[in-house]
Amino acid sequence: MLTLRVDVDTMAKTRLAPSPAAESIAWLKLTAASGRHPVFGDPGPLARASLTHPDVALLADLLPRDGDNYTPDLLTPQPGTDAQRRDVLDEQLAWIEAAGQDDIENQVFTHTRTHWSRPLGSSTRRIADSGRLQRRLANGLARFWRDTLSDGWSELRSIIDQDIAQRATAIATHGVGRMLGGLHPDIDWAGDALTLTRSLDGEIDVTGRELVLAPGVLSWPNLIIQVDTPGQFVLYYPAQRVGVARPRRPGIARVVGNARAALLVDLETARSTAELATRSGYTPGTVSYHLGALHRARLVTKVRDGRYVLYQRTADAAGLLEDA
Repeated sequence: MLTLRVDVDTMAKTRLAPSPAAESIAWLKLTAASGRHPVFGDPGPLARASLTHPDVALLADLLPRDGDNYTPDLLTPQPGTDAQRRDVLDEQLAWIEAAGQDDIENQVFTHTRTHWSRPLGSSTRRIADSGRLQRRLANGLARFWRDTLSDGWSELRSIIDQDIAQRATAIATHGVGRMLGGLHPDIDWAGDALTLTRSLDGEIDVTGRELVLAPGVLSWPNLIIQVDTPGQFVLYYPAQRVGVARPRRPGIARVVGNARAALLVDLETARSTAELATRSGYTPGTVSYHLGALHRARLVTKVRDGRYVLYQRTADAAGLLEDA
């Protein structure tokens, strides 16, 4: 049993917020481990293609493998206080880039040595020693987000927002303590402490810290605590109604996102960026961005025809469409 000791200040500063960084890391973990989400399934070819980028690969090297469960907290900074802003992820990326070398020493060197069954990669260690790790991790997370989740974020965010609204109603009706006790079967509220059913026994004093409760969709059904970064206390709990029957996007859209799925449907015939923009209603820049991601995932080919570059879907993409 793990006990998290709180006080009046902690309770007064308890809030709920989405964490796009945590959703991205959860999806990256599945991708790197060739895993499947129990509800959303395979991360898909775009996620696997993104993993070939050196900064995304560096980020993945700091994720647990083979049954280990420690992830450095600095990869999922505590969400800011204005969770409705559109730049929540930008704020979290800035926090990653601004992480101090003390955090790198404690979380990347010391804690991985304690909690992992494998040593930290020598290349990752060299980059961390050079002081360049923070910027590259922020860039890797931003790249993975753009390649895999940005297009479908509105659907994930709607699930998160519904959960936050329901928890806020529970606080208004029954109080913070009752709401905390109802977050997960492994959580008990004892009036001055949260107790979590964990293989690790002990007590952690988090008095005075702000408690941020972040509903997890892509980390569902896991319960995750984050207390290693000084001053931060984040509890990621499974969002409601993720694992029950609910409308699902068709196969191809679920794998690549709605915009890219629409482009693939239209690429049975080879077309240029300008033609696709006219037909789809997206800007040429948006079409170009999505085509680049689809090309890296080997779902479209491109050939030059005079002044134009023509794109066409591959056999793999056609197979995905048939399965949709």
